[in-house]
Formats: sequence, C-alpha cells, structure tokens
Amino acid sequence: MTTRKIQPASRTLERADEYGADIDSPFINRELSWLDFNERVLSLALGSQLPLLERIRFLAISASNLDEFYQVRVAALHDQIAAEVTELSLDGRTPTQQLAEVSVRVQEFVAKQERLLMSELLPTLAANGVKIVKWAKLGKRVREALTTDYESRIFPILTPLAVDPSHPFPYISNLALNLAVTVRDTESGEEHFARVKVPRNFPRFIPIPASHDFILLEDLIEAHLDRLFPGMEIVSVSRFRVTRNADLSVDDEDAEDLLAAVEMELRRRRFGRAVRLEVQTNVREAALARMCAELELEPVDVIRHDSFVELSALQQLANLDMPKLRFKPWTPVTAGRLAAADEAGKSMFDVIRSRQLLVHHPYESFASSTEMFVEQAARDPKVLSIKMTLYRTSGDSQIARHLIRAAEAGKQVAVVLELKARFDEARNVSWARELELAGVHVNYGLVGLKTHSKCILVVREEAGGIRRYVHLATGNYNSVTARVYEDIGFFTCEEAVGRDATQLFNYLTGYGREPKYEQLYVAPHQLKKEIIALIEHEATFADRGRITLKLNAVQDPEVIKALYAASSAGVKIDLIVRGICCMRAGVPGLSDNITIRSILGRYLEHSRIYRFDHGHDGDEPLHLIGSADLMIRNLKGRVETLVRLTHPKHRAWLDTALSFLLDDHNVHYRMGADNVWTQVGEHHTPNDAQRQLYEWVVATQSR
Repeated sequence: MTTRKIQPASRTLERADEYGADIDSPFINRELSWLDFNERVLSLALGSQLPLLERIRFLAISASNLDEFYQVRVAALHDQIAAEVTELSLDGRTPTQQLAEVSVRVQEFVAKQERLLMSELLPTLAANGVKIVKWAKLGKRVREALTTDYESRIFPILTPLAVDPSHPFPYISNLALNLAVTVRDTESGEEHFARVKVPRNFPRFIPIPASHDFILLEDLIEAHLDRLFPGMEIVSVSRFRVTRNADLSVDDEDAEDLLAAVEMELRRRRFGRAVRLEVQTNVREAALARMCAELELEPVDVIRHDSFVELSALQQLANLDMPKLRFKPWTPVTAGRLAAADEAGKSMFDVIRSRQLLVHHPYESFASSTEMFVEQAARDPKVLSIKMTLYRTSGDSQIARHLIRAAEAGKQVAVVLELKARFDEARNVSWARELELAGVHVNYGLVGLKTHSKCILVVREEAGGIRRYVHLATGNYNSVTARVYEDIGFFTCEEAVGRDATQLFNYLTGYGREPKYEQLYVAPHQLKKEIIALIEHEATFADRGRITLKLNAVQDPEVIKALYAASSAGVKIDLIVRGICCMRAGVPGLSDNITIRSILGRYLEHSRIYRFDHGHDGDEPLHLIGSADLMIRNLKGRVETLVRLTHPKHRAWLDTALSFLLDDHNVHYRMGADNVWTQVGEHHTPNDAQRQLYEWVVATQSR
C-alpha cells in the first residue's frame, strides 16, 4: 500500500514555540487545520494517477479555496488585530501569531502550486496538444490576427489609470487582476506609475487562431501597452491582485428590513478592507511599497507569484472538451423504488407512504428524487401547503420555480430563506424578491441565527385525513452542487417526524420558545447537549463502545473534550472529516482510541452521519443524518437538524457506505499523533471508496 506524507510548509507542533502556542495543547489551530485541508486538495493535483484535466481542476480549486479563506478567515484575523483582541485561540495563539504562521504557510503553498503547474501540468498539457504560448513565440500571421481581435474587442474597454498628484491611487476591486505599469516620459525622463485592470468579461485564456493553443489575456494586453501609453517608454509591467474582506456584517437585530440591509451590505462589500496583495516576483520594490502604503498592508500580507497570478482561472482549462483527459462520467441512477413507481404510474407520495425512502447523491439522481418531490407537490391538487428551508440554491433553480408555480396555483407556500449564506447572498436576495412577487411567504429565520437546516414539509389531503410528508437532508437544495457533492436525503410521512417538522417551521416563522422534538435533534438549544449525552452514554460501555462520525468539520471544544474522555474510557472512535479538524488522533493519554481520516476524490464528501453503537438505550445502534457539523457556529449560531433513521435497510445502507470509507485498503488521508496527514493508497484505482460506492449503488437500487 502506497503512503505519502502530506507535508505542509510549517508544521504546527514544530513551530509552536516560535509562535507562542502550547505544543501539548489538545486542540489544533482552526486556521492551520484549514490549510492542512487545502494541502490535501492540492495533493490530488500532485497525484499523476488522476486524469490531467482533473489535476488541473483540483489545482484551481485549491486556489479558489485560498481566495475564500483570505476573504473570510484571514479578514477576521485582521479585524481582531485592529480591535486589539488579546484572547488566545483554543491552541494558545494570538491573532498576530496566527496571521504570521498563515503567511509563511501560504507563501510556500503557492510556491508548491506553481512548481506543479509550470514543471508538470502545463508541459503534460502541451504534450497532449494544448500549449499556453507567450507573445514572443508567436509567428507574424498569428500576431496580426490576435492584434486585430485585440483592437476590435479588448482595447476599447481598457482604461489606464495614472497615479500622480492630480490622479489619486485608484480603487482596486476585490480579486480583480491588474497590471502595475511603470512608464517613462521619453522627453522629460520622468517615470510614472499606472494601473490597468484586466477585464473580467473575457476568458483568461484567449484561443489562438487555427490551433488548440492559448495566450493569456494579460500577455495580450501587455504586448500592446504602447497603444494605451502612446509616446511613453514601458519600463516595467507586473501583475497583481488584491483580496478584500468579503464577510457580511449585518446586525439583524437592528435591521428593520433585513432584505434591504443585506442588499446594502452587498454593495459595501466591494469596498471591504484589503487583506492580501498578490504580486509577481518581478514587481519593482518602489511600486510594491506604494501599493502596500495605499492599501494599508504590511509585508506579511504580500504573497509573491513566480508564474501567473490567480490560479483559480485554470478552471477554464479544466473544462476543455477532451474526454480522455477527464474522469469517465458516473451517470446518476434513479433510486430503484422511484424508477419502479414511475413505470407503474405512481407518485412519490405513494412510494413514501408505503415505506420511508433514502437517497444518496450524486450516485442517485437529485433531479428524479428531491426536485421531483417538490414538482409533484406543486402540481398535485391534493397538496395544500409546502414549506421549506433554502440556504444555498442554484441561479436557475427548478425547485424555486416549482414553489412559484405552487403559489400561483393557490397553494400555501412558505420559504425560510437564509439571506446571509456566505457568497450566495446576492443570489438569495434575487430569489427572495422573485418568490415574494409570486405570493410565496418568505421569511428570513430567527434573529442572530443562520438557518442551515435542510427540510421540506408537504401537507396533503388524503382519504384518511391530512398527511404530512417530510424531506430532511445533509445537503443544500442546489441542483448544480448536487452533481458533485455527496449527500443523503430522507423522505418520510411518519407522524412523529411530521409533527416535529411542523413545530420547526412554526418556530422559524413565528414567535415562541423552541419546542421539544420527538425525532429531530435541533440546534442551537438542544443538539449539542444531545450529542454530548450520546458520547457520554457510549463511554459507559468502555471498550465495547464505538462511535463513528462522518463530518465536514470538527471544532467545538466541549464536544472534543467529550470525545477525548470517551476515548480514555476505551471507546473506539472513528472520525471521517473532510475539512477542518481541531482535535488530535492517537496521542497517548489523550486520544489513544481515536482515528481521524479524510476522504477526497471526484465528489466532495458532504454528508453528516452520526453512528453510536449503543444508541440511547444500549440495545441497538443509533444512526443520525442531517445538516450539522461539530463546529461552534453550527451548534451555537445556526438552526440545524439531525434525524434518526429507524428502518433496518436504511441503517444497513449507512453502515455499508461507512465501511467503504473506513476500509484501510481504500485511498484516504490519515492524521498522525504529530498532526501530520499521510496519504494512504493511490487515487483513481480500484481501491477508491467513491468508486466502490457508486458501483454498489448501481447494483443496489431498491430499498
């Protein structure tokens, strides 16, 4: 079995003394843990066993991830430093110490990205017939064709902005690519600084006529700078990009109109404080010093690039129509019971009424299950009302369209829409307006809490009276991400779950104290206490106890302490954590019985599964699925739901899925007692948990 250390630039424990952290801390720093996660994402691009364009895609994803990290997490560190916050992180670092460590790690991470791109990925792409060509290497006819295109389409929209006493330093948009140009007056000899913004409404890679090759847009602009600065000598050109604080700071307690407040904050976001300056290494120090001064940034905030700035633009190359260089598609199947019902002319309500239904995306189709459920509810004359939560949805959401049609048909439709879903705020504002115009009752949830729960409640009039149908899920109602995010959906018309869902929506849209639930576990008031109680209960079984958790992130210190205590009692604890993990594994005297692994692959592991071998009563295992990770924000600052799965076939399904993920022969990343992650096995081989799960799902559709 192949193993490979995922060795970040600066290990937490090795550098702890220098940065003031406690090397014996039971907690791992959240920001550094996230950087460890992004190292694992990059390792997918490093692995030569994956198809070339998929490797390029993972490199682009690692860059896009880093952009979001700076816009939110590093921005938060800047805010703490500005506010002179002295409180230490869980692992004992000040905000200044964290920012310093992040800067070191990121600079070396970027260098690793660029070495991979320039020495391996682009040469391999060229060997497959696609090259990124410099202007100087092009022939005369090609140059003439590109110049004609430049003159007609690009030159007219460029705006050179001079910087001098009469022209103040221009505003630099968030994540926009720019050219820092130094020109010299050929008559006076004076040098001047100017900025040229590279337009975003053109592809970054410009096709070269009569070939499969490309030239970078900024290379094309740079080759024609004399047209922008006539009579001037071009002294130097360097690419740069600014990252700004993009987190919203809406106080919904004071906002009389939350929708208007979010819209205003979105306009203000573009003027957020600068938190990162990316420059090419060839930048003139005088130009760099000027930019840092104008942007109020320090050297720790500067990231230097040897290749081209903004590696996230590589998504364009990853999308090239070259099937041999991409993953072979895995076509989602329709869950067996739904396929049979469709053939028999039966509805989803018939299927759910006969027995609860579990679906596993993207192995099983989101469109033929969740979207179909909402569509049938919208069209069914027996359906009286539809209620649902919306956290993230796609720009052309079929689910939202179905809700609009239902409202227009006279059904009672209510949507709890989270306006503050990070980076989806503008889309959600747009949907809020459109839903309201159609007559949908749009509510924005509870003051001070984000509504992250995934729930649909359909009330239907049937021969025996009113029946409630409920969908609870681990993932968003987003048809785009449902193709690449691994998630689980659960449909039921069980009375207890229906009563709980009704109480949940009444709590979200009305007034009253949070109710007590029969089958749901709901944050922020109950879920954390319930999870800790389940951990403590499992600890009473000592070495006969076992806890298996599949999550996106683990951070909450009280839950971590409970898991450590259970480990000390002898409980075997297996964690499958995709991203941030602030607890440690296999440390003698602390976490001897805890293993932590991470699964990354063609799909983003997104489902949350909680399994306790002895449940509440100790007689049989307890299986929970839902929206909640073990983060402070999930357990304290959000409305989250978990639901208990009771049908033996559904519990067996989860156990089978977990068995693939926990199989040591399958490729995974394992955390060591030193906090270093090791890759075990190779991707794109038969020993791939996602491949095995897909093949198993195709063979096992009915349950």
